[in-house]
Amino acid sequence: INALQTDAAINPGNSGGPLVDSTGAVIGVNSAIASLGSTSQAGSIGLGFAIPINQARKTADQLIKNGKATYPVLGVSLDLTFTGLGALIAKSSSGIMSGGPAQKAGLKPGDIIIKFDDRGINAAEELIVAVRSKNVADRVTITYVRDGKEYSATLSLIAAKD
Repeated sequence: INALQTDAAINPGNSGGPLVDSTGAVIGVNSAIASLGSTSQAGSIGLGFAIPINQARKTADQLIKNGKATYPVLGVSLDLTFTGLGALIAKSSSGIMSGGPAQKAGLKPGDIIIKFDDRGINAAEELIVAVRSKNVADRVTITYVRDGKEYSATLSLIAAKD
C-alpha cells in the first residue's frame, strides 16, 4: 500500500484517526509511527505514516457493499532480498501461482518485472504499490526481463485469496 509520510503526532494505540491538510480536508488515515524503541512504551520520533484517503475510501466502500475488502494480485511471489533493478519473481516453484494471471501470461520464476503499465519498477515494493493502486479485473501490461531479453505481456488482475 502506498503511504503518506507525516510529522503529525501519532502515538501507539491511537492510529486510525484522520490526517488533515491545512484546509481541514481529510487526506489520509493515520496508521503507523516510526519509533526508536521496540516496546509499546517507545514513543514517536516525529515520523508517522498514513494510508491515502483514496485507498481508505476504496476499502471502506468494499466493506460497506460486500462485507469484506479485496485487493488485486498478479499471482506472483517476489524475492524481497533482490537488490537489482526491478522486481524479481521468486525462483522457487512458489514464485508463480498455478493458474494465476502471471502464469497464464507466460511469466516464469526468475523473471524480473521492470515496468507495470507505463510505470517503471525499481524494486519489489514499487510493484506491490502499483498493483494495489489498481482494481480486481483491471487489464495491465507487464514488461519483464528473462535471460537478458525484454518481453511484454498483458494480463487481468485477480482478487487475492483469503
